[in-house]
Amino acid sequence: MKLQNCASDKSRFIFLTFCVLCIFCAGKSFAQDFKTLQDGIEYAEIKRGTEAEPVKINLLRLDLTKVRLDVVHAMDAAIGTETTSSIAARHGAIAAINAGFFRLDRSIFAGDAVGVLQVDKKLLSESYGNRIALGIINGKDKTEVGFGHLKSNSRVGFGVDSKFAFSGVNRERKPDEIILYTPHFNRTTLTDFNGTEIILSDCSINNVSKRCYKVEVVEGKGSSVIPPDGYVISIGNKAFEKSNNILYFAKKQSSEPKHFEYILRLVNEIEALESLKQTFFAKMEDIVTGVPQLVKNGVIEITWEQEKSSKPFVETRHPRTAVAKLKDGKFLMITVDGRQKESVGMNLNELAALLVELGATDAMNLDGGGSTTMFLNGKIVNKPSDKEGERKVSDAILVFPRKKNQSR
Repeated sequence: MKLQNCASDKSRFIFLTFCVLCIFCAGKSFAQDFKTLQDGIEYAEIKRGTEAEPVKINLLRLDLTKVRLDVVHAMDAAIGTETTSSIAARHGAIAAINAGFFRLDRSIFAGDAVGVLQVDKKLLSESYGNRIALGIINGKDKTEVGFGHLKSNSRVGFGVDSKFAFSGVNRERKPDEIILYTPHFNRTTLTDFNGTEIILSDCSINNVSKRCYKVEVVEGKGSSVIPPDGYVISIGNKAFEKSNNILYFAKKQSSEPKHFEYILRLVNEIEALESLKQTFFAKMEDIVTGVPQLVKNGVIEITWEQEKSSKPFVETRHPRTAVAKLKDGKFLMITVDGRQKESVGMNLNELAALLVELGATDAMNLDGGGSTTMFLNGKIVNKPSDKEGERKVSDAILVFPRKKNQSR
């Protein structure tokens, strides 16, 4: 009986997907919608849906041998917010879309990325919920992209044998947490006085790890200045028991510096949960996290439960932003307007079906709603849904023309 129900459910899913494709992809083919703006960049603005429920879609199709992609955080830091158009204009990008999910409030920590965020091989935020992520490598002749469910691991070792994994990287410290702060976070740690901070400086890179030779322990003050050549380990007042002796080693080094060849080994690792992708993600320069995966190997596969998302988020129509790798190797950036009379938005089943129709082999959903923005040639080409206009976001994916033999 259960097998019959599964078969019946699968048949209904295939039928519904077919119906979605009929509604949203009816009419002329997508190929004639695209117009070449410049070498390697094609743009299309299309309308789908019905008269009662119209949908406006903006598409950028990119030849990765002709353009390069960069992930950039607002204000070029690990926290803070900025509009997509401002990020793009500051960096001289031809095009951009908003990217990852982030902390959206009025606190000083607004803009903190939810999930792995890496820029120029520098880890700005740790993983969350094994969520889907886009990795980017800008080579001399082309840009490579890959999708995978990622887990980050930042650990530290004092002396020879000690090892410790942090609660998080570059975010607000809670009383029971130990957070690692890097120079990309802010001038200071922005912590309160309820904790102890280990200030590390005179740091150098040795292979994949970083070694620091100077240490200072500050208790009961907070908001320590982060050295430009170092880090700060911040221990909440309820986290001392799980500090695994890092405070002991730090105090010993500060009082007896000659007893240690080096006082800290810091390693940031990104683990791809799919073993075949491990090699690619070990080399990537930029990473941005979305939720959830939409398409895998050319088939709709929405992994919202695995990624700790919610069913209403998947099934309700919203403005959407997404990216996809196409069968021909090109890269697709897409925005769908929503919450408006002119465009009602899409649910993620509809969006995934559209991406498959467009030729996606792999795709993921990015932050949407009021964040959904596409910037092109100096202006916003979609219609953001917030009444105030374009929303400030955490980070964006930028598009630049590729010069011959150019990497980042």
